[in-house]
Amino acid sequence: MRRSLPPLNALRAFEVAARHMSISQAAAELRVTPAAVSHQIRLLEEHVGLPLFIRNGRGLALTDAGSAGLRDLREGFARLGAAMDAIDSLGEAGVLSVSVAPSFASKWLLPRLELFAAAHPEIDVHVAASMQISDFVKDGIDIAIRYGAGRYSDVAVERLLAESVVPVCSPEYLMRHGPFYLPSDLTEATLLHDDSPDNDPSCPNWEMWLSAAGAPNIDSARGPRFNQSSLVIEAAALGRGVALAKTALAARDLRQGRLVQPFTSSVKVDFAYYIVAPRPKLNLPKVSYFIDWLRAEAGKEDEFRLAVA
Repeated sequence: MRRSLPPLNALRAFEVAARHMSISQAAAELRVTPAAVSHQIRLLEEHVGLPLFIRNGRGLALTDAGSAGLRDLREGFARLGAAMDAIDSLGEAGVLSVSVAPSFASKWLLPRLELFAAAHPEIDVHVAASMQISDFVKDGIDIAIRYGAGRYSDVAVERLLAESVVPVCSPEYLMRHGPFYLPSDLTEATLLHDDSPDNDPSCPNWEMWLSAAGAPNIDSARGPRFNQSSLVIEAAALGRGVALAKTALAARDLRQGRLVQPFTSSVKVDFAYYIVAPRPKLNLPKVSYFIDWLRAEAGKEDEFRLAVA
């Protein structure tokens, strides 16, 4: 049977003391007291049952037992160091798996992702776009961006972007069917409906928005329906009608002029976009780099949305 190994601290103390042939210099390198180094060496000697050093007035000298294992021990520590370097390199580079809802992926994340790739070419971002909440362990996910109330258990949570809803349409649609000075001017407009399953009671549909805007008599049920926010925004940009759009998702199209706001009013909603990750993942540099980048991009977006609000 293979014998049990002694404590790693004892082996390390012996290797450093043998390299310096000095207890005090070994203590300085290890940042402990000389007594602590001597204690660890005694533990190792008790484990092997043989003395490892000859202690005399001139310092230390290795015994035959100490010399016999020193070379392999040094090689072992070198291999341990190489192994840790390999593990650390995985945290600096390699694949970063990100779970995100399809609409946020297509309208917010993907248009910006080349900026992160340019800043960190050593990291390959794999985007898992799904309406389902991913299992971090089972699905191999490093970090997620979730839209919700922010109540996620057993993970680190940070709000990334607040959300609000505004009416939008294409400039061409506004030119053909407008102008829309008041919500009541939407009587003949095609209303585009966002039926994405967010389950946010504070997010207005057309019935709620028109009622609050003083136009409750407009038929709010008419018009096409879409089960993802990105689809209703794209339909509006293509001139199919007027949509109630989430501003974080529509901001890029508003900035590029594909969409305009016929009314300046906006409705803040309770849900927001959150960075969610297992706490141990936050120790990986590649995760930290991505979170820092997300914060910076969200800051730019907030500035734009305040400018157009």
